[in-house]
Amino acid sequence: MAERYLRRKGYRVLERNARSSVGELDLVVEDGAVLVFVEVKSRHSDAYGGAVYAVHRRKQDKLIQLAAQYLARHHITNRPCRFDVVLVQGTEANDAQVDHIQNAFEVSGDDLRW
Repeated sequence: MAERYLRRKGYRVLERNARSSVGELDLVVEDGAVLVFVEVKSRHSDAYGGAVYAVHRRKQDKLIQLAAQYLARHHITNRPCRFDVVLVQGTEANDAQVDHIQNAFEVSGDDLRW
């Protein structure tokens, strides 16, 4: 559902479930010239808060490390990047709510090193 949602918004999906020794990037997409690393979270209810609570600091650090590995592996330099979070809430495809937070957290250039 998250991928379909982003495609409808005009994003181009480059990879899903991009794995490395550290973990996995759910989606890597392009939003125009920007390379976007997307963390997808699924919730059956809003009991634990919305998308804003879905990615804590430790998870952010891991996503930054995964993104740095992805950039190095694909020899990508000097390209704007950002981190988005997509929260899919609900159990039925036609009843689910999708929340998309662009630029969900800030990353300094020094943090994207490998």
